[in-house]
Amino acid sequence: MTVSKPVTAKTISKDEFFYGHKACAGCGGSLAVRIALKVLGKNTVAVLPAGCMSAVGFNFPQLCFSNNAIISTFAGTASMLTGVEAGLRAQGITDFNAVGFAGDGGTADIGLQALSGAIDRNDDIIYICYDNEAYMNTGIQKSSLTPFGARTTTTPAGQNIHGNIRPKKNMFEIVAAHGIPYAATASIGYINDFMQKVQKASEIRGTKYIHVIAPCPTGWGIDTSETVEIAKEVVDTGLWYLAEYENGEFKLNHRPKEFASVEHYLTRQSRFRHLTDEDIEIIKTSRDKKWEYINKNFG
Repeated sequence: MTVSKPVTAKTISKDEFFYGHKACAGCGGSLAVRIALKVLGKNTVAVLPAGCMSAVGFNFPQLCFSNNAIISTFAGTASMLTGVEAGLRAQGITDFNAVGFAGDGGTADIGLQALSGAIDRNDDIIYICYDNEAYMNTGIQKSSLTPFGARTTTTPAGQNIHGNIRPKKNMFEIVAAHGIPYAATASIGYINDFMQKVQKASEIRGTKYIHVIAPCPTGWGIDTSETVEIAKEVVDTGLWYLAEYENGEFKLNHRPKEFASVEHYLTRQSRFRHLTDEDIEIIKTSRDKKWEYINKNFG
C-alpha cells in the first residue's frame, strides 16, 4: 500500500468534478460526493444508483460530472462497480478509482446483496454510502438507516407511536463482519477526517466501504445553513462515531471528552420534535450501551 501525505482542506485539489447540479440548498450528500471526487481525482469512474445524487447530477442535456459517471440500477451499484473495475483492468488500465455513491436506502436495503457479493469477491472498488437517514429522493420514506423516533412519511408521529420504532441498522459492523480490507465511518461535519479516509481507501487494494453521515435539510427539518454544524453535532452527542476497520481490528478515530446535549440535537430537527422525554431517554440509553461496546472493543 502506498501511503501519501494526508490531504487536508488546505491541500485538496482546486479541480472540481461535481458541479452545476440541482441538489437542494444545504444538501449534505452533494457535499460528500463533491469532496470525495476532489480527493480521488480525474482518473475516477463514478457509479450512482437511482437516488438523490443521480437525480440531481444527470439532467439532460447537462451532466454535472466532469469525470466519467454512470447511473446504475437501484440495487446494482456494487455489481456495476465490479464491471467497471474489471473492464478497465482488462484494457490494461491501472491508474484509476472505481467509486460508487449510494444513499442509505440504496445501500442498506436495496443494494445490500450486491455490496455483500462485491466484498466477498474483494473487487478493487470504493463504495461510499451518503447516509441522510431516509429515502429523501422519493418523498422522505423510512429506510433501515432511519434512526429510532424519526418522523418520515411512512413512520408518522401519532398519539401511540412516535415515529420510527426500529433502531438504525449497523452497516459499518455488518460490512466489517465480511472481513473487508477497509471500512470506515465519517461525517461531513468532520470533513478532514472524511477526506483522509477517502484518500486512504484509494491506496488500499480490494473492496473499501465508507459510511458518511450527510444531513438532508428537507428531510431532517433544519435550516439549509445548519447542515455541516448538525453533522458535527451528531458525532459530538455520541449518536454517531468516527471509526475504521482494518486488518481485522476496529479503531476509534474520535472520542468526545463529554457528550454534547442529545436533547438539543434532536429538538432542533422537526423530524424529532414530537419526541417525549421518555423517547429521548431511550435514545440516550441506547447510545450509552453502544459506547460501552465501543470502549471495550475498539482501539
